Amino acid sequence: MTLDAWRLAVGTLSAWPVRPPRTVDRDVAGRAMLLAPLAVLPLAVAATLLVLVADAAGLAPFVTGLLVVALLALGTRAFHLDGLADTADGLTSSYERERTLAVMRSGDVGPAGAAALVLVLGLQAAGVAALAASDAALVVGAAVLLSRGTLALACARPVPAGEGSRLGATVAGTVPVVAAVAALLVWTALLVGSGLLVDVPWWRTLVAAGVAVVVLALLLLRARRRLGGVTGDVLGAGVELTLAAVLVVLS
Repeated sequence: MTLDAWRLAVGTLSAWPVRPPRTVDRDVAGRAMLLAPLAVLPLAVAATLLVLVADAAGLAPFVTGLLVVALLALGTRAFHLDGLADTADGLTSSYERERTLAVMRSGDVGPAGAAALVLVLGLQAAGVAALAASDAALVVGAAVLLSRGTLALACARPVPAGEGSRLGATVAGTVPVVAAVAALLVWTALLVGSGLLVDVPWWRTLVAAGVAVVVLALLLLRARRRLGGVTGDVLGAGVELTLAAVLVVLS
């Protein structure tokens, strides 16, 4: 069952080819959400190494930021970015739930989705650029892991699934609250520790994690009111928004 959870986490959250899980039930889904940061650990390491190599090559910090954003998009098949665009389009399209869900399922990127992609990716690139300029490459990788660590919180048991969402129905409410909070504390501690290693004040990384949680909470509250709960698109949007929040605060 743990192997199925690992396969589900890697196959869903990264571009690495893995065998499909034999069984996907709510227990497997909950474990997969807890394993999410480990599933993208190679991607986080790659992002850190890219910052170091770009710095050694003398690239401009913002160019480095754009390259890291591109790496993360390629390493996840742009899955989370698709969720961000669909969520933005849906939540700005109508106040009627059925219409909102229909827009999110359409797959087309509208003005709101395009704007969300430009703004969020721009903020991420700028945040990475600031960290690259201050020789804090290690924090970039830790921020990637923390953003995936928030998935456990988004799938904690009080959070319902959005109407008609197969992925939402599979993962929503599958993670015990205690486990979700414990996981968040672990990845927050890693962010704080990585910051201390490169002379980033502990309080700044702690504030960054706190802001990410607030951003996620606001997104989940909005999704619950408009969609009935979380969907796959909302989870993807949560990953991108929390990563942007962490990087902006740390910049």
